Amino acid sequence: MAGKIVVVTGSTRGIGRAIAVALAEAGHTVVVSSRSANAVEALVADLSDSGADVCGVPCDVARESDLEALLEHALQCCGRVDVWVNNAGISAGYRPLDELSAQEARSVVDINLTGTVLGCRLALAHFRANGPGHVINMTGRGYRGDPTPYTAVYAATKAAVTSLTRSLAAENKDMPISVNAVVPGMVATDFYVDIATSPRLEATKDNWRHALEAFGVSLAEVGAEFVRLADMKPGSQTGRIYSLLTRARTARGVFTIMGHRMSGRMKSEP
Repeated sequence: MAGKIVVVTGSTRGIGRAIAVALAEAGHTVVVSSRSANAVEALVADLSDSGADVCGVPCDVARESDLEALLEHALQCCGRVDVWVNNAGISAGYRPLDELSAQEARSVVDINLTGTVLGCRLALAHFRANGPGHVINMTGRGYRGDPTPYTAVYAATKAAVTSLTRSLAAENKDMPISVNAVVPGMVATDFYVDIATSPRLEATKDNWRHALEAFGVSLAEVGAEFVRLADMKPGSQTGRIYSLLTRARTARGVFTIMGHRMSGRMKSEP
C-alpha cells in the first residue's frame, strides 16, 4: 500500500472515476465503489493494470448496510482508512418539480443527501475511535441556497450538504479530523449528456452546452483538487467549502454567456 487510504463512493464513472484515478496516480491507495458490481470490477482491473493499489466493492450509499460493508471491505483490504469521499450523486434532470415522480424525488434525496449523511456518520465514528481522518463531501449547484429553478430537489440536497459539512466540522473540532466539501462546478461528463429536459424547456435544452463552454471545469482539475485535499493534515482546515468556480473563471463565464444571449444562441427560460 502507498500513500493514504482513500474511500470514494460513486467512483466508477464521471467525476468519481476522475477522483479515483487522480488519487491512484498520486500514489494513494484507493477503495472504489458504485451500485454496479461489473463497473467496480472493471475499474479495479484498469487501475491495477496501471500499477495502482486499489480494491473495491459494490455499494448503494442509500443503504446503511452497504456503507458498513464498504468500510469493512476497506479495513480488510488496507487495514485503515485515512480519507472518506462522499461523491455519489444523481440528478433528476432539468425539470420543474411537478414533472418529477415521487420516486424520482426520493431517489435524489436518498443518494445525494441521505447517502452523504450516512457516509459521514460511519466515517466520523471510525475516525473518532481510530485516529485522524478527513471526510470530503461533494456539493454543487445550489450549495449556497440560491434559487435554482428546474433543479430544485438536486439543489436542495446540495445546500443541505453544505450545512451538514459545516455542522459536522464544528462537532468534531476537538479531534484531528477535517470535514470539508468541494464544489466542482460544471464538468463535462455524462451527467450532462442527454439530460432529461422538460417539454416546457425544449427551447433551452442546448443552454447546458453553452454553459459548459462558459464555466466548464476539466476532470483533471477536479482530480487535482481532491489530491490536494487528501494530502492535507487532518484537522488543519475544516468546515471549508472549496469551489473550483474561481472568480476569474466566473467572470470569464459571465462574459461568454452574455455573448451567447446577445447572439441568440442561448435562449431565455420561460
